[in-house]
Amino acid sequence: MKLKDIKKSKWFKFFSNIYVLVLTVFVIWMLFFDTNSWWFTHRELNKEIEKLEEQKVHLKEAIEKDKSILRKLNSEEEIEKFAREEYYLKKENEEIYLIEYEDSLESN
Repeated sequence: MKLKDIKKSKWFKFFSNIYVLVLTVFVIWMLFFDTNSWWFTHRELNKEIEKLEEQKVHLKEAIEKDKSILRKLNSEEEIEKFAREEYYLKKENEEIYLIEYEDSLESN
């Protein structure tokens, strides 16, 4: 095909139209180069979705752990045992001694 044949084709006439050229440039600019572009915005949102899904899994595991602890704490004895072990609570007129072994201490 020669240059004259290409210029006479209907596709060349269509794409050489100034409105089509401006519209094409505008669409490309809005999709890729604008600050609120489709490309960058979706990429950032997909990263945020992945982060939130990881957080969701972590929180579901924490909920299951807490539910199992709550199931264990049905009686007064279990609640008292939990309070003593986790929060070092004590009864009146009672002394608590914490014994730390040498291998459990941090050393530099």
